[in-house]
Amino acid sequence: MPELFGHTRARIAARHALITPANHVNSSVPGITGATTVILINEALGAKFAQTLVTFQKGGAASITASEVQTFGYVVSGGGVVSVDEQKAKVGAGGYFYAPAGSAWTLTSPKAGTQLMLFQKKYVPLVGAPLPKPIISDAANVKGTPFLGDPAANLQVLLPDDASFDMAVNVFAYQPGGHLPFIEVHVMEHGLVMLGGAGVYRLEDSWYPVQTGDVIWMAPYCAQWFVAMGKQPASYLYYKDVNRAAL
Repeated sequence: MPELFGHTRARIAARHALITPANHVNSSVPGITGATTVILINEALGAKFAQTLVTFQKGGAASITASEVQTFGYVVSGGGVVSVDEQKAKVGAGGYFYAPAGSAWTLTSPKAGTQLMLFQKKYVPLVGAPLPKPIISDAANVKGTPFLGDPAANLQVLLPDDASFDMAVNVFAYQPGGHLPFIEVHVMEHGLVMLGGAGVYRLEDSWYPVQTGDVIWMAPYCAQWFVAMGKQPASYLYYKDVNRAAL
């Protein structure tokens, strides 16, 4: 039992962080009942968004009122009924929703143990662009494409790629041995959760073994690279900020 000796894979650095399921501590979040809620990433860490994991008990629910905050929710496991304004649908694992700023949303009737990953960010309007519309969908209905032509790295883009959106959320899936083709260094900030498999993530000058359930924060310009390890495919869900001016 490594925790007896104070050992952990977690790392909190100035410009990146790794948080594992073994490190989770629950928080109380207004609007969420009958659930355990773990705030994984937020402004206290230095981020400009929040990433939260909600695990529902039987009879739990989330009911979030409209505000300047937009929310993307992804059902990691289980399922329930999601509503965003006038839209309402039953979703299972891989189901997701987008609630624009100014929209209320709920998740009700969850199966016991349902896990919901949330990415939340204050919306930055763009002059001349319409406001985003609510979305309820399923990743199974989103066609993936080989990343830069590599069939070992498959990218699914879950939100529309247009100027109305100032956030993007994607699923990246790798065959064993698949990897990012180069070390990325860019202005976009990331929040990430491993959905399955295992691998190694390079963050700046450190290399971290990662596996299902691990969460990573990457600040802007954090050097980053990933390779899938082992005999099983690996995948992760990740957030980034997009489509706004440099200054």
